[in-house]
Amino acid sequence: MIKELNQKLINKKISAKELAEQYLDRIKEKDSELNTYITVTEKQALEQAKYIDKHISENKEISILSGIPASIKDVIMTEDIQTTAGSKILEKYIAPYNATLVNKLKEQGLVMLGKNNCDEFAMGGSGENSGFGPTKNPHDLNRVPGGSSSGSAAAVAADMAVYAIGTDTGGSVRQPAAFCGVVGFKPTYGAISRYGLIAMASSLDQAGIITKTVEDAEIVFNNIKGKDKLDSTSIDLKDGNISDVKDLKGIKIGIPKEYFIDGLDKEIESSVKDTIKKAEELGAEIIDVSLPNTEYALAVYYIIMPSEASANLARFDGIRYGQKQDAEKLFDVYAKSRAKYLGDEVKRRIMLGTYALSAGYYDAYYKKAQQVRTLIKQDFNKVFDQVDILITPTTPTPAFKLGEKIDDPLTMYLEDIFTVPVNVAGLPAISIPCGKTKDNLPIGAQIIGKWSSEAKIFSIAKNLENVLKYTNS
Repeated sequence: MIKELNQKLINKKISAKELAEQYLDRIKEKDSELNTYITVTEKQALEQAKYIDKHISENKEISILSGIPASIKDVIMTEDIQTTAGSKILEKYIAPYNATLVNKLKEQGLVMLGKNNCDEFAMGGSGENSGFGPTKNPHDLNRVPGGSSSGSAAAVAADMAVYAIGTDTGGSVRQPAAFCGVVGFKPTYGAISRYGLIAMASSLDQAGIITKTVEDAEIVFNNIKGKDKLDSTSIDLKDGNISDVKDLKGIKIGIPKEYFIDGLDKEIESSVKDTIKKAEELGAEIIDVSLPNTEYALAVYYIIMPSEASANLARFDGIRYGQKQDAEKLFDVYAKSRAKYLGDEVKRRIMLGTYALSAGYYDAYYKKAQQVRTLIKQDFNKVFDQVDILITPTTPTPAFKLGEKIDDPLTMYLEDIFTVPVNVAGLPAISIPCGKTKDNLPIGAQIIGKWSSEAKIFSIAKNLENVLKYTNS
């Protein structure tokens, strides 16, 4: 899609302004019911588009992303634009600088349509925890779009952005992509700079990309990846920029038994197994593998993530950052500001994390979780000595109904069971649409690769995407 639009712009079959207006009109038409945007930046988008058109009229070369309408999750800093992280505590916050990835996109001619709605501080798996109201699934307005990158996935699915940048801490790009029937890509930890992302769990957070096609995700990724002097955890990948699409001959695909468990929706299991069969027909060798410590990944995640979140969110106290409630004592300023402006899920995770880090419990919980995290990484390393990639379901269920799980946090957390291990191990993964349920709800298949294997993942995903589109047409 991006390549086609780029050619239309270059050949002057459409102007960047006309393209931006098409998407802005779509937002005006649909977003009142879907709630995918917190802030729409119409003025800036049209100014950016006008600048691109001027370049084209002067026959200057433009990049492949120039003039392509996009949206940014509202946990990513965008200079002089409201950046709320989906929280009322930051409702009036105007970001003073751009995230590194935003600067890279601007250098490529970004036309930014706005900031996408999300679960508050990226805490949630349904899109229902935003301080600005829940996002709805474009395939069924009574169902959740997934989270925390809810607005990003729903916007792309509903044609309100060509691509969107989200964040993925435990599956927050891949899970909503699966629920909304689009592509969600999470790279190797550090492959995209985290500078300018409002941190939740620093050792797990990673910017990700949501698109309609695998090729589009690859294009965007190759334009924003790379080492950043402002982020000491950022890296340069070693496996090249471009993936070849030929076939899957010689590719070894692992099927981890721990991902096909009791409780997995039967329609999802069937669609993912059909995807695996298609991979075999394309020449891949299918190998059953085991990741024995995977069963502990969710528990590890829900100790490490809230622990790091409790530290990162300490700054949102009404004095350093955030809206303030007046009180006579400093402690009361903190307490009242947080009580009024932070949502229940954020408070829950702060309390869990503070407890896990407290004296007498640190060794029993946080330290132990980090030790098990190492075992999970070792499991993946051993498996990737045998196979090139893994294929699994992205989610255990299709999109569930709004309000169905909001009062049952443990059930909600189980929605992350297949995506969390990837973040714990810092690996790259992509979710691609692979079918629909009898209720016409999208199903996603997840492709997981070893560290720094992005090009291979894209190549395999494009091969499967081509076959699945042909099969589902």
